[in-house]
Amino acid sequence: MKTNFHIDSDIRKAHTLDSKFYICEEVHNECKEKIFAKSWHYVGSKELMNENNVIPFSLLPNFLDEPLLLIKNDENGEITCCSNVCTHRANLIINMSCKTNHLRCKYHGRRFDLGGKMIFMPEFEAAENFPSPEDDLTQLPLFSMGELLFVALEKIDTAQFFGKMLSRISYLPIEKLQYRPDLSAEYPVKANWALYVENYLEGFHIPFVHSGLNAVVDYGSYTTELYEFSNLQLGLGKNTDNCFEIPAGHPDEGKNVVAYYFWVFPNLMFNFYPWGLSLNIVEPTSQSSCNVRFEVYVWDESKLAKGAGNNLNQVELEDEAIVEQVQKGVRSRFYTKGRFSPTREQGPHHFHQLLVRFL
Repeated sequence: MKTNFHIDSDIRKAHTLDSKFYICEEVHNECKEKIFAKSWHYVGSKELMNENNVIPFSLLPNFLDEPLLLIKNDENGEITCCSNVCTHRANLIINMSCKTNHLRCKYHGRRFDLGGKMIFMPEFEAAENFPSPEDDLTQLPLFSMGELLFVALEKIDTAQFFGKMLSRISYLPIEKLQYRPDLSAEYPVKANWALYVENYLEGFHIPFVHSGLNAVVDYGSYTTELYEFSNLQLGLGKNTDNCFEIPAGHPDEGKNVVAYYFWVFPNLMFNFYPWGLSLNIVEPTSQSSCNVRFEVYVWDESKLAKGAGNNLNQVELEDEAIVEQVQKGVRSRFYTKGRFSPTREQGPHHFHQLLVRFL
């Protein structure tokens, strides 16, 4: 299927994406290779490697479903990522987390060191031009932000995606973030992944959907800053309660910042609060459904359950209800596309432009 989506660069003239983006299975599959296979993805916390030095996992198991390995070098503590597919006959090499000093395929005995280099293969003495680099396991880019690990399936510039965020939050103690599985959660949502992202990217709906959040955030001062592959929605408080302690000389000095809402294309949402981080990951499961994971990291327990970062579950349920209604609406024969608010929907407009650019 040839996609012909177009978004005018001038938000005052632009229409939103055609509704077929949200309901067409062929478009959904195009997003897999053209968007998600060319982006950064959250893997998990470094705590995964506390007991074992080799961890198998599937990247976006309901969508990309790429078998990978996290490997920790016990000597220097370095964590790397490589393919979990044997270069001989494509068997999965490691099925369970383990502690080992090599990787051995249980199909025909091919063996690799922990750097992914093939070091032994039985019955291949007569093979010509063997071994070669193509017999080694593919190494993948891995990026860490404090305890958080991210991987990409191909070489992608880290700074273009994360640079603006890391610069803005440079005064925050991200190295102290501790993963909290007891506060983390996963939500199945009956809506296209992009509808959930669009909803996140605008504060326009806050007064109408989130009464609790609206009581804390100053909607009138809500702003959006656009970058190449990310953006920031700056949440300012109506008073000085539960705000960040911003150092002198910082761009936000003197502001009552209660939350930094950073989005990184296509599906990562970094919500920084005075107590820590709620990382939201939107994982496509079909053209009309997705899973939303809330991965919570804390650096100041005393500030939990206060301010804009309070009751995240309630905010999620309110968002979920809205986007599920929108998913039903985009199937209507009476709807094709809409318009953007030039003052409130810069985020969704930017998102739609990136989707068209990648497709």
